[in-house]
Amino acid sequence: MKAMIIGGAGFVGGYLIRELKNNGWEVCATCLPNENITEDCDKRVLDILSKDDIKPLLDDVKPDVVYHLAALSSVSVSWKKPQLTAEINVVGTINVLEAVRETGRSDIRTILIGSGEEYGFIREGACPLTEEEPLRPGNIYAATKACQGMLGEIYARAYKMDIVMVRAFNHSGPEQLPIFVISDFCKQIAEIERGEREPEMKVGNLSAMRDFTDVRDVVRAYRLLGTKGKSGAVYNIGRGKAVEVQYILDTALSFSDMDIKVSRDPARMRASDIPIIEPDVSRIAADTGWKAEISMEQTIRDSLDYWRSHPEVK
Repeated sequence: MKAMIIGGAGFVGGYLIRELKNNGWEVCATCLPNENITEDCDKRVLDILSKDDIKPLLDDVKPDVVYHLAALSSVSVSWKKPQLTAEINVVGTINVLEAVRETGRSDIRTILIGSGEEYGFIREGACPLTEEEPLRPGNIYAATKACQGMLGEIYARAYKMDIVMVRAFNHSGPEQLPIFVISDFCKQIAEIERGEREPEMKVGNLSAMRDFTDVRDVVRAYRLLGTKGKSGAVYNIGRGKAVEVQYILDTALSFSDMDIKVSRDPARMRASDIPIIEPDVSRIAADTGWKAEISMEQTIRDSLDYWRSHPEVK
């Protein structure tokens, strides 16, 4: 199998490259001119907003599976940069789908990576969420990802393209940017341990309940969907059990010997926050045999160890 990963320089991209290569796949990964892919693979420069550059690359690489990872993926950033979020996540996706369509190859599988945030304002009693649950996005990032998924369904139906849609719930692990909650908590603790900041952690909403999965489990799901997923289907990817952000904080603090104060930071509170998001993951389990295997505690410990051993990363 040969994969082309669009957006391979990001957090998930590196893990997906390793997962695919470790399982015998050939991998081509793209990045922006100012980005760098450190993994050993065929590396190409691509901006998905430059539509005319995508099809020639597909014709050259001739992938079996295209993983569309390129996105602006932060909820908090989407509130600050809504236009840019829409341009990359919606227009960029159209460009990718059009390029795949224009190859004339019906054997290319395209996997669109969406988000559990798409479910948004969830009706009472709806959790765990099945893929048939109506989408009611509660933030700008979620709205763009919901639109991406709808575009995928339209292209699959109208042009008979082999497209699989994913709604990936929160995933984390070593090397993730500290704009995401587990990495943020772990980075703060590591800096406190080194004496780089006062023994006080700044936090946002701790009562929100989210489903957290290790990124290494998530990319294994992506690999399996590349060959076992059903064309035109939507798949939730997550642990299947939501926990309070408070639990993430308490677990991270339990791995440190420091006496650390916790205080609320208004700047970390989102303009709109959904109380609970929890997926039903029975569909991907039935079609691929996948389930999350790495414990949340291990993910947090590995993330904390990463920040302890990489003081140079800011």
